[in-house]
Amino acid sequence: MFYTSVACRLLDTGTCRCRNYPARTSLVPECLALHPADISEIHWLPSSCAYRRLAEGRPLEWWHPLISGNPDTVHQAGISVRGRVIDESGITPDQLEDYLIEWVEF
Repeated sequence: MFYTSVACRLLDTGTCRCRNYPARTSLVPECLALHPADISEIHWLPSSCAYRRLAEGRPLEWWHPLISGNPDTVHQAGISVRGRVIDESGITPDQLEDYLIEWVEF
């Protein structure tokens, strides 16, 4: 598996939120709807992922909006993808190798 800095076309790269969350799986058929029961099978989730943390019995971090009450704390903590990704629009599958990256775990 390889990671890229290419994000879904529905991701608002400024807010790091889906532009159409309710319809995301119909607009982007490959969009993965996460369910707590499936987390142990999804090994590529970052250690900071709330689903993964809770499935592993770990608490959410201070910056998680469910704890802080503020969606901007993920940016303040420096763990969002803001400024680290680009929209997939205009990028062909052949170009993906130009965007390979190594994520640093937080």
